[in-house]
Amino acid sequence: MFRLWAKLWKDNRMLRDRTIEDGREVNRTKKVLDAVETVCSEWDLPKPIWLQSNVKDFRLRSRTRFGQDSFIEQVEFDWFEIHVIEEDR
Repeated sequence: MFRLWAKLWKDNRMLRDRTIEDGREVNRTKKVLDAVETVCSEWDLPKPIWLQSNVKDFRLRSRTRFGQDSFIEQVEFDWFEIHVIEEDR
């Protein structure tokens, strides 16, 4: 089972969190992008732009944070964080 934990932060406090589970037989990238899209849709957030720093951080640690620079429009939070907490084996 693949599980991704999404969190929304403001002033060092977690505002919301959500865990997305995905048991489909698709690649990891598809699962991550679909989970991010699901969370953004549920929370009425714009989809973040994956900057090079996000890609590098995610490849190294299976987690990344999206700040204001990852969104085209102004957002009301400090960070949108994603973290893969379980991988298919």
